[in-house]
Amino acid sequence: MELIETITKAIEPALVDMGYELVRVAINGAEMKTVQIMAERQDRKDMTVDDCEKISQTASALLDVADPFSRRWVLEVSSPGIDRPLVKPEDYERFKGEEVKVELNTDIDGRKRFKGILKGIQGTKITMDFEGIDISFDFADVAKAKLTFKDETLDNKKGKK
Repeated sequence: MELIETITKAIEPALVDMGYELVRVAINGAEMKTVQIMAERQDRKDMTVDDCEKISQTASALLDVADPFSRRWVLEVSSPGIDRPLVKPEDYERFKGEEVKVELNTDIDGRKRFKGILKGIQGTKITMDFEGIDISFDFADVAKAKLTFKDETLDNKKGKK
C-alpha cells in the first residue's frame, strides 16, 4: 500500500493539472513490477489513445524522478472502461442509479457479494437496492466494487458522438 501511495503522490497533481482524474493505481508482478494507472478525463469525455500516451509519458518521467522501485518496472495506462471500478467515496455518489457489483470484506446475512442499483453514499454508509431491499454497508468494508456491463451501456456509447 505504501508504494501505491508513493506513486499516487508522485503523479496525481500533474495528471490533475493536465485535465485528468486518477481513478486507481495498481501494482502487479513479483520479478518485474507492472504499474497500472487508470485515469479518466475531468470533462468526462471518452479517453483516447492520445490521452493514454500523454499520461504515460508524464507518469513515466515523474516515476523516473521519484524512483520508488528497487528493480525494473513496466507502466500500463488505461481508461476505466465500461465496468469502471468504484474506488473513492465520491464514486458512490457520482454513479448513483447505476447497476453495480460489490464484494464486501464481511458478510451481510451470510453474503459478501451483491449486485444491484446504487443509491448513493451518506457519510461513509453506502446504500444499494439489492433484489428490492435496501442494504447499507460502510465504505471501509468494500473489498471491491464496479459498475456492471450492460448491453444498454454499449448501445448508449455507440449512439453517442
